[in-house]
Amino acid sequence: MFQVENYKGTREENYELVIKQLQALIADEPNFIANLSNASALLNVFLKEINWVGFYLTEGESMLVLGPFQGLPACVRIPFGRGVCGTAAANAKTELVADVHAFPGHIACDAASQSEIVVPMVKDGKVIGVLDIDSPIKDRFDEVDRTYLEKFVEVLLAN
Repeated sequence: MFQVENYKGTREENYELVIKQLQALIADEPNFIANLSNASALLNVFLKEINWVGFYLTEGESMLVLGPFQGLPACVRIPFGRGVCGTAAANAKTELVADVHAFPGHIACDAASQSEIVVPMVKDGKVIGVLDIDSPIKDRFDEVDRTYLEKFVEVLLAN
């Protein structure tokens, strides 16, 4: 079901397929951490040219803590407002960064990362975490990624 070979349509069609696969994965599972784990694994298989995908979860009022992910070991704690993840969390809006080295206050957890997209997870008006995806290629992410990754997070939070 989750083979990369299944993704042969347009980017939009492929994203729709991966969102349907996410829905099937989480439909009967109430454990949020288990669902985040499967969601990061699903995106790791689906997305090309990435080197890290995972979640940071809000702790307290203004701290992100490492959650389920796929990739190299990562920074464990990121304050709201710091780096791409902290900025997305503080502003509760998606950050799409073509060149992380040009982003003020970028936190370099993996020196290979060149671009990044971070989607906040907002539930009941509060940021409960972020989806973070890094790529070793500059300008890897675009508006198609933003649109469908935001939908992906909505589905994840609706369960």
